[in-house]
Amino acid sequence: MQTYRYEIFTSIIENKIKKGILKPGTRLPSVREIKADYHLSISSIQSGYDLLVIKGLVKNVPRSGYYVASDVHQSISEPLLEPYAVAKNGAFNKNIALTSVRNKPSEYSSFNAATPTDLLIPQKLILRKMQEVIREKGASLLRYYPSNGLPELRSQIADRALQYGCRFNPEELIITDGALQALYIALASVTNAGDLIAVESPCVFSVLEVITNLKLKVLEIPIHGEDGFDTEYLKKVSAANDIKALVVTPNFHNPTGRLMTDNTKKELLSIAMDHQFPIIENDLYGDLYFGDERPSSIRNFDEYGWVMTFSSFSKTLAPGIRLGWLHSGRYHAKAERLRFSLGRSVAPIYQELLLKLLEDHSYSKHLRSFRKQLYDQARDVLQALRTSFPEGSYFEDPQGGYSIWGSLSKAVDMKMFYRYCDDQRILFTPGEIFSLTDQFSHHFRIVFADRITSHSLISLKNAGEKVKELL
Repeated sequence: MQTYRYEIFTSIIENKIKKGILKPGTRLPSVREIKADYHLSISSIQSGYDLLVIKGLVKNVPRSGYYVASDVHQSISEPLLEPYAVAKNGAFNKNIALTSVRNKPSEYSSFNAATPTDLLIPQKLILRKMQEVIREKGASLLRYYPSNGLPELRSQIADRALQYGCRFNPEELIITDGALQALYIALASVTNAGDLIAVESPCVFSVLEVITNLKLKVLEIPIHGEDGFDTEYLKKVSAANDIKALVVTPNFHNPTGRLMTDNTKKELLSIAMDHQFPIIENDLYGDLYFGDERPSSIRNFDEYGWVMTFSSFSKTLAPGIRLGWLHSGRYHAKAERLRFSLGRSVAPIYQELLLKLLEDHSYSKHLRSFRKQLYDQARDVLQALRTSFPEGSYFEDPQGGYSIWGSLSKAVDMKMFYRYCDDQRILFTPGEIFSLTDQFSHHFRIVFADRITSHSLISLKNAGEKVKELL
């Protein structure tokens, strides 16, 4: 009798349902949780759940997930000796730890968190400006602010964008609680559960999580070294599929650090317009350029409102400043309603702080020194990687942002490599979390946003020597 790979999880669920361990109405593990626990493909997991639905054991609730059917027949089970534990998403918690700053002792070499650390944050500037805001605004900071954000702040953001050729109507700007909320609003404005969207591959973990929570299907489009995106592949899949949106990071992509060419940006816009789907543009790292001038955004070339651009100040000032923005273009009416439903307004003190930093050009001054710091650290880290790791290793040369994308020979046992790094307190981000597939199992991201010291560089050298031992 033919067996299927998905039976390794469906048989367990079916058995627990029939024994009454899983009660009617119980929410079952998500596709992503099953993928992490059993290392199955998404299509196999979907087929397994489809079979359980056909058997009448499980029901699929759109935008919510899979649940034990309410009318399923259950046999009387023996009493459990231990309470049935609430399932936790181990894969999600692990990925959060891999991409976040931990409370770590100073001897750790942290190359995993894509945020400025305490040593690079302009603490004195931020705290001084906050004190000025509190003195000037007083108790008014305790009231509601406009749900779309301060009009003066929106105007300042639009004026700043105009400096690099991007025209925003301030009335179409929405101030958000960080970049992820902006992405959520943008996606929810143009999609429904089950819709298909295209994303770059590799793609940052947090973006994949937002997509997963919205119950969207994903097509991964490869990043190309020279142009920054595989437009030919996008054309092919757009012709064969009903794509509802494209999510892309054209400027200093995370994790590769690549910069998309202007020609590619224009071509992406042309493809989107031909197939009538919006581009959701992540411009988080656009201000962190290493060249002579800030790169353009795709929005620069958009005359008809097909591009929704979002960003925040957490990557350029401090991660605790939860203030982002979204330019929603032709989708503004729905995006505005969604923003209102998620909470009245962003913290007034953050809005007034950013307004002050933009008005007196303190933000621009800070960026100049911050970019130089990041550039110098990127050079030091890249040189250490290229001189310490063996032949067959590859490391991208970032043109801005925070990240270096590395890959090792297929002959390297990556579990042994990461085990060594963990023992030696060297924190990298494994490539596998940047995709819903396993195509980046021998890649990893190196972030240079922490202070790079001689100890950091020695740690990289030691990691390279370990790779040589593993070959």
